[in-house]
Amino acid sequence: MRLTLGSRTFGETPLLMAIVNRTPDSFYDRGATFAREEALRRVDQVVAEGADIVDIGGVKAAPGGDVDVREEIERTAPFVAEVRERHPDLVISVDTWRHEVGREVCQAGADLLNDAWGGADPKLAEVAAEFGAGLVCAHTGGVEPRTRPHRVEYDDVVADVIERTVALAERAVAAGVPRERLIIDPAHDFGKNTWHSLEVTRRVDELVATGWPVLVSLSNKDFVGESLDLPVGERLMGTLAVTALCAWQGALVFRAHNVPETRQVLDMVAVTRGVRPPARTVRGLA
Repeated sequence: MRLTLGSRTFGETPLLMAIVNRTPDSFYDRGATFAREEALRRVDQVVAEGADIVDIGGVKAAPGGDVDVREEIERTAPFVAEVRERHPDLVISVDTWRHEVGREVCQAGADLLNDAWGGADPKLAEVAAEFGAGLVCAHTGGVEPRTRPHRVEYDDVVADVIERTVALAERAVAAGVPRERLIIDPAHDFGKNTWHSLEVTRRVDELVATGWPVLVSLSNKDFVGESLDLPVGERLMGTLAVTALCAWQGALVFRAHNVPETRQVLDMVAVTRGVRPPARTVRGLA
């Protein structure tokens, strides 16, 4: 299944979704791109570094201070409009679970609604359908937005991921979202402990086999940190390792903080899989 976002249609070559958080308390950058000018500079930078999509967030995923709908809109919608004017052909994604926010950012020019909380607000799919936007259908195991999992159990975590994400995608189709604009996401760490996230990583090919494009958000996640016993700032190598594993199995979209490094890994895996040619080939030929 091909993926269409905005006016662009993508094939098998992995796509890099760069993260730009308009939050003062994000777990990774601690608010480095909360200020408008810093956020705009970051967008320009990641586009230059090879990002295919920019994902803009106005509320951190972890528990913390309350951010109401109005504040989330103020953090995201005007910024989306600026980014759209600055980069007319860029695929712009917004990380939100609220349909009110989805409506405002789509009006401002967003192409994709990244619902990381698994359909907590069913009206978000209706907004995507209304505006012709794409939608990410994520697995959270039913946990509430901005809560951490506690002793969560699955008979088979991958089977649960497939069942819930495919159901969300089909529900979105029924709401009017075109199939080619839908993505499923196993949502590493969301509603999962480290064992669950590792199991999903080993079996990403089963999600790919559903026929839906698969997004993975692996960057500096806790399952990487716990696997290697490393803090957030030291998880790049572990992140790139699981990125390569998921890319080899056919995941299509990779949400990442470290853009140049991730771009190289994705390109190398794509060349090795034969879905894109090497950048140059002169060895033994010139």
